[in-house]
Amino acid sequence: MPIFQLTDELIFPHPSLAKDGILAVGGDLSPERLLLAYQNGIFPWYNEGEPIIWHAPDPRFVLFPKKFKKSKSLRLLMNKGIYRCEVNKNFEEVIQNCKTVPRNDHDGTWITDEMEQAYIRFHYLGYALSVEVHNQKDELVGGLYGIKLGKVFFGESMFSKESNTSKIALAYFIENSDIKLIDAQVHTPHLESLGAEHIPLNEFLLLLKNYI
Repeated sequence: MPIFQLTDELIFPHPSLAKDGILAVGGDLSPERLLLAYQNGIFPWYNEGEPIIWHAPDPRFVLFPKKFKKSKSLRLLMNKGIYRCEVNKNFEEVIQNCKTVPRNDHDGTWITDEMEQAYIRFHYLGYALSVEVHNQKDELVGGLYGIKLGKVFFGESMFSKESNTSKIALAYFIENSDIKLIDAQVHTPHLESLGAEHIPLNEFLLLLKNYI
């Protein structure tokens, strides 16, 4: 099965045609192409110096908000009032931290300069959002960002500068939004511990149609 080479035409092959999760290469990160990609369960993921690589993994790693595992310790931490959560107050700082703060489940960053600027543009168009977690010194210590289309949230990245603050961001967002499905895209032990699971790609695509 071939990996498709995109042109300037605004079109993607069907996600089911992906080979080992890779569907296509090339194209651009224009808002129009990004929107079309996410609507069809496709997302960009590549390293600096590589062409843009578009993915559609099968199975797909997702988190149903109703299955989110909010531990007793996380509940207690959130109830202490140590941290304050907000939405879309500083998207650019959140994506910058996601790009630079080290993570245990990933070697280096996949957020290239090109991707950073593309998602900032997407944010100002109303598609990308961030959740910020501040401590009592009003320092940004955790957060996440992603794409929200209808009742689907496509999680892109999260960061923590203090223990469990990315979990706080996720829990806050789940409890204060109308989302029915979180696309976690690819497996990480961290998200699995929070209740994320694999589902077949065809089931994922049906859910997108229903919830977007």
